[in-house]
Amino acid sequence: MPEVPKPTVTVLGTGIMGAAMARTLLRHGLPVRVWNRTRAKAQALAGHGAHVAGSPAEAVTGADAVITMLSDGDAVREAMDVAVPGLRQGQIWAQMSTVGVTATEALARFARRHGLVFVDAPVLGTRQPAERGELVVFAAGPVDARARLEPVFDAVGQRTIWLADSGDTGMASRLKLVVNSWVLALTSGVAEALALARGLGLDPRLFPEVVAGGPLDSPYLQAKAAAILTGDYTPNFAVRSGEKDARLILQAAESAGVRLDLAAACRERFRRAVEQGHGEEDIAATYFASFDE
Repeated sequence: MPEVPKPTVTVLGTGIMGAAMARTLLRHGLPVRVWNRTRAKAQALAGHGAHVAGSPAEAVTGADAVITMLSDGDAVREAMDVAVPGLRQGQIWAQMSTVGVTATEALARFARRHGLVFVDAPVLGTRQPAERGELVVFAAGPVDARARLEPVFDAVGQRTIWLADSGDTGMASRLKLVVNSWVLALTSGVAEALALARGLGLDPRLFPEVVAGGPLDSPYLQAKAAAILTGDYTPNFAVRSGEKDARLILQAAESAGVRLDLAAACRERFRRAVEQGHGEEDIAATYFASFDE
């Protein structure tokens, strides 16, 4: 039987996550077109085989699937507004950025106006899982879009969890906020425990050592503790993005009538770390929010 052609994928946004996902798609043999507002970030992918487009409209023209992986809802909408001349009726749009519930619903309305097949598909994981194709994709969208997106999601992820037959209500984005509320709380907990150990005159290495292998341990705890102890804040998930996500979590909670004290405290820590100059570093750098610098 003749080989089924692989879908051409456009990635709008080649920051930490978008670039990693584009490289993974290319390794799986999918034709990839990329665009980024700062062209140099997209141009770096040319050596991996990506076609670098000069505009979102050029990037999406003829693509089988369009992925947006941008900083927030406004950035996604701006890119898609410019992409309009290149979009076509029935084109699949996998909106994979973390933008919250309200923005997702607005983007779904944009998709309907332009005849796009909208799939709400944020991901669980940071740069390293994205590079390895080990993300978990939370997805909500029409059943007939699933087979068409399967080679895309299978390339970047180890698992896809389909939550609804429509992306219009942002069910996948809702789950992403739930999971990220835990991620931010755990990161803050690790950072504060190490800061407290230092303040009390203890060797901070004792904390991850004493919980290692027990019920309080986790690979994530050890990874963030190691980053803090070694001072390696190479971004997998930047502090600035974490602060944005904390804001989205609190907005969603307020709309739902839910009080989230930990999320509010996390947002304050992340905001303080940004003000201290750590915004582009990994979220482990919220450790510094415990000290007056």
